[in-house]
Amino acid sequence: MRAGEFAYRTLLEEIQSGSLPAGAVLAEVEQAERLGVSRTPLREALRRLAADGLVEQLSPRITVVAAIDADDIRDLFVLRRALEETTARAAAGAEERAEFAELAARFADAAEALGDDEGRTRYYALLDRFDEALDAAVGNDYLSAALRTVRTHLVRVRRMARDKPARLAASAGEHQLIAEAIGSGDGDLAAHATHVHLHNALASILDSLAGADPDSSTNPPGKKASA
Repeated sequence: MRAGEFAYRTLLEEIQSGSLPAGAVLAEVEQAERLGVSRTPLREALRRLAADGLVEQLSPRITVVAAIDADDIRDLFVLRRALEETTARAAAGAEERAEFAELAARFADAAEALGDDEGRTRYYALLDRFDEALDAAVGNDYLSAALRTVRTHLVRVRRMARDKPARLAASAGEHQLIAEAIGSGDGDLAAHATHVHLHNALASILDSLAGADPDSSTNPPGKKASA
């Protein structure tokens, strides 16, 4: 793996997981030494993260992890609704839909195993597989590219619900319905079920933000992500 790709993937995972929180300063020399790469591939990685909207360059020498606040999340979900409802409807009209019946069954099983970290990790892996199945069924590279950008930010946002097993169980049930609708070829139901899921997901995330400890805020004062 190229040094620039390694630096990008490592920093991306650390930002998405919260290891590098909003507002964290990414000093070139320090990060290059920590990751074991030279400054040139590190700068390449930082440029890519800036294009993703995950870091901000405050000056030629100062780059920080971008924050994400309630307004950012609402804006993200406006785009997410448009893209995911369209994708669900299109997937229901695809010729190859057999995988979605299996995914529906797996979501039903997942809802019963969300009480610990291992179960939640498997659930998020299942969500990734569901996204891959959607992209494959629709076969629209432009739509997939737009969704890829949204999903990059969603990994950060989803962390806010990791400690809410009841919400995750409801989410699994909502995904089960979406998968069943796609598998049966019902585009209207697939789009509607996606709309309901996103409405509930946004409400839960905003509720989590409203009740968060200010010291652990995803959005330090004065910082705003360019999502």
